[in-house]
Amino acid sequence: MGAARWGLRSGGVRGGDVLLALVIAIAQLGGGTAANAHQDVLRELDPLGYALLAAGPLLLLVRRRYPEPVLYGTIAAAAAYLLLGYGYGPIFLSLVVAFLTAGIRGSRWRTYPLVLAGYLVMVWPAPGWRGYASNSWQQFGLLAWLVVLVAIAEGIRQRRAALRARREQEAEALRNAEAERARELAEQEQRAGEERLAIARELHDVLAHSLSLINVQSSVALELLDRKPEQAATALAAIKTASKDALGEVNSLLRSIRGGTATVSAPVTPTVGIGDLDALTGPARTAGVQVRTIVTGTVRRLPTVVEVAAARIVQEALTNVVRHAPGASVLVTIRYSADRLFVCVENTPPARAATETGGGGHGIRGMTERANALGGRLAAAPKPDGGFRVEARLPAHLTQPEPAT
Repeated sequence: MGAARWGLRSGGVRGGDVLLALVIAIAQLGGGTAANAHQDVLRELDPLGYALLAAGPLLLLVRRRYPEPVLYGTIAAAAAYLLLGYGYGPIFLSLVVAFLTAGIRGSRWRTYPLVLAGYLVMVWPAPGWRGYASNSWQQFGLLAWLVVLVAIAEGIRQRRAALRARREQEAEALRNAEAERARELAEQEQRAGEERLAIARELHDVLAHSLSLINVQSSVALELLDRKPEQAATALAAIKTASKDALGEVNSLLRSIRGGTATVSAPVTPTVGIGDLDALTGPARTAGVQVRTIVTGTVRRLPTVVEVAAARIVQEALTNVVRHAPGASVLVTIRYSADRLFVCVENTPPARAATETGGGGHGIRGMTERANALGGRLAAAPKPDGGFRVEARLPAHLTQPEPAT
């Protein structure tokens, strides 16, 4: 099996080539001996004649690797045999095989013209000059056979080209199919990654906002539990409300995840919308933050995803104030324009040092991702007076369809 595969790849000698060369050698040597015994010849068969009869079959052993040189060699051996005056025998057998191989594998322009040259040298008129007897029927018949031989070589050549083209088309189709599958898988992975990011963003917004409020109110309750129990009760009530709201939004998110099939869409409707600023800012007020709101422009219904992004940005900005700027006051500005929604949340410097609430979060990154996903932009930076400002500009109209709610 290894030797056979090597022969296919490199054009080495195959067992079939050896057998074919042996059969042709027997036919040419035997036929040449008989022709010299029964014909009036110019030269008796001698070692040179036998060598010329055997030269063609020997050359056929390497016809696959060197098709055109083998053709030239067999033509030279046959022409020399006839021009030297040996008997007119089956010297053409190796020549026929060599021509078919070269005609199929080599160049047409370097092989097909040799048929005519061989006919002139070995059939007519050159053999007549050396005294070989022939008639017009033999000459015409051999010419017809040579035409058929060229047609056979061309037919095989065309068939091989068609098979090669079909294999290339099949290989190309297979590559295209694999590329299409890879593209679909990449798109599925991208969609899944985007959905995971959206879900993670929703979880962060819900839990970070609520847990930050719970953390602050718990600290307040612990400090006032002994000295001012009635105020501690208010803080505990705020904790209850915040935890209830958080549980409701988490349950809504989980229902959305469980209801998905191939991909999961994060919920796009918040508990509180940007149109209800009092409810949206209420938890921060409960946590002791002074919040003022300003709304300018014509208030109108915006695409759901824009409403969601604006509400989550306000929630996250207020959560950051509760966590990192205790005692600060906040101004929330909403401005409607023809094509944009402007959201600004800015706070004064904190009145006291922030209580440690854990490591840094992902709030600003999440707000930025929300704005960028809609084609808007968000900027978040400290103010010169020590406060902090979050500004978002969101499109009021979307050029792509909204996700289904």
